[in-house]
Amino acid sequence: MSLRWLPNAICVLRIVLVVPLVLALVAERYELAVVLLVIAGGSDGLDGFLAKHFDWRTRVGGLLDPAADKLLIGSVFVTLTCLGHVPLALAAIVILRDAVIVLGSLAYHVLIEPIRGEPAAISKANTACQLAFVLFTLTTAAYGLPGGAVLVPLGAAVVFTSITSGLTYVLRWGRRAWRAAHAAA
Repeated sequence: MSLRWLPNAICVLRIVLVVPLVLALVAERYELAVVLLVIAGGSDGLDGFLAKHFDWRTRVGGLLDPAADKLLIGSVFVTLTCLGHVPLALAAIVILRDAVIVLGSLAYHVLIEPIRGEPAAISKANTACQLAFVLFTLTTAAYGLPGGAVLVPLGAAVVFTSITSGLTYVLRWGRRAWRAAHAAA
């Protein structure tokens, strides 16, 4: 019996965890939110490891994994911003980057050809920075640590990696779209 479905199931778990995580945040149960975020963040690494190590990659998984990441990160950033823990400008950059990527990939899919999930290295760094920023924001809310000395530079890293990875995707897929349009002509 193959376990090829396991990485996708782990992605679905990450999506399911968004609701209790947001509810914990709204209730200001930051310790519970930390636990849920660690489980969700760990599941991101686990499903990627399993998919690559055992060659359990699927087209669905290639699309489901980044969708789960965007849903998790976006929901947590918006909620923490509404609660006053994250600056609006930082959340706007994170959400705008994801919106540009999602809308661009949909346009490419509809106008050119089906897309294949191909994360850029800077995008993986961006996800790691975002998860670390959210984790440390939650531990600061729950325990008072590590505080601004860590959050400010980590927030700057989120801004840098968000903008850089967003531009990387725009340029990469824009170039592919240009080539596809001119190859057909």
